[in-house]
Amino acid sequence: MILVQENQIPDGLADRIARRALEKRGATYSNEVRRLLDAGMTVMRRSGTASRPRVADIVAEAGLSNDAFYRHFPSKDALVAAILADGAERLRSYLAHQMGKATSPEIAVQRWVEGVLAQAADAEIAAATLAVLWNAGGVGEGLASGHSSMNEPLAELLCAPFAALDSTAPELDASLACYATIGKLSDYLRRGVRPTRREIQHVVAFCLHAIGSHPAVDPEE
Repeated sequence: MILVQENQIPDGLADRIARRALEKRGATYSNEVRRLLDAGMTVMRRSGTASRPRVADIVAEAGLSNDAFYRHFPSKDALVAAILADGAERLRSYLAHQMGKATSPEIAVQRWVEGVLAQAADAEIAAATLAVLWNAGGVGEGLASGHSSMNEPLAELLCAPFAALDSTAPELDASLACYATIGKLSDYLRRGVRPTRREIQHVVAFCLHAIGSHPAVDPEE
């Protein structure tokens, strides 16, 4: 066995040991964040719009400590914003998948609207979405625009089909269509009602008429 004197550990070995330690810590931290996000969603869904949960409620549900919470989030509001961003990312992935199967830009827009408004069609999803938006201050009387952190990533998906439909300002049109649709979703959630097929088709037509286009027939319907 060859022993090295103090301060003679090769730099390459020291770097590898440090990287392994950081990777292990990173995996632990990633697990903590996921547990906090899931716990926050669970507690908010359970509380609904009757009360706003405390950090203590969330860490208890996650089985973690206050130190773990504040290691990743400076406040409960920051956690709520992260839950919104996480939900928007998952919804964006779902919408992109559905739009990718569309045979025309008109049908891509239709798939987008249907996917967004579907958040109000399932009772469990609707309750969870409403609770998170309520905790974020994005749903209430006189406010029907959802939450701004949801709009931008979802609006981006409409830019390509709007451009293909000869919109003169696809990014602006996509943003306006997104605010209108998310606003209608917020209204459905707040009132606790499900959108009808006719109402969904009307929102699709509204988004397309705004850029001078018209709905197309989806072959899968």
